[in-house]
Amino acid sequence: MSQLAKAVPGAKLLNPKDHTLVMIDFQSQMAFATHSIDANNLRTNAALVAQAAAGFGVSTILTTVAEKSFSGPMFDEVTAPFPGKKMLDRTSMNTWEDLAVIEEINRLGKDRIVLAGLWTSVCIVGPALSALDQGFQVYVITDACGDVSAEAHNRAVERMVQAGAQPMTSLQYLLELQRDWARSETYDLTTGIAKKVGGSYGIGIHYAKSMFNAHEG
Repeated sequence: MSQLAKAVPGAKLLNPKDHTLVMIDFQSQMAFATHSIDANNLRTNAALVAQAAAGFGVSTILTTVAEKSFSGPMFDEVTAPFPGKKMLDRTSMNTWEDLAVIEEINRLGKDRIVLAGLWTSVCIVGPALSALDQGFQVYVITDACGDVSAEAHNRAVERMVQAGAQPMTSLQYLLELQRDWARSETYDLTTGIAKKVGGSYGIGIHYAKSMFNAHEG
């Protein structure tokens, strides 16, 4: 008998309630040496991810490394969507080895972890491989990550994918959380974020709405 298709989402697709987003080390000192992605694109993509997570109510952890002594504050684009949220500052380059972060991961209780941050080959590879080793599903928002070179970033992504992590992009993350334009309660949120920080896609939404009063779906 042939396989029957069903109008239901795939089990590996994310939804706002099934994962914890960990945004790691979006800090000045880390950004200075990041060359795999333009700084403006990095900031825009990080802003898109943060706004999407905050808007959809995703369980989110913001963590820094040596904020006061070396690396500096987290990007405003990342912190602004989460007013009053405490930064978890670490000494460990591997977020997964920090007790305060792990306590928060366990408190939130999600078995899917989504990662974004600086640098890909150190601060993202560390928690990705560690979480995978402990049975978590791991997703990496690769265009909201950066490294000292394209080589370093690309090899890190390959290493994580080979270990079982699933790569995605910042705009993909936003649209996967929405996934259906009939979800009217988050329609304006999604298109609003896209218009502000969604690049050419957002420009297209703004144009279509302004010129033709067009509406997705």
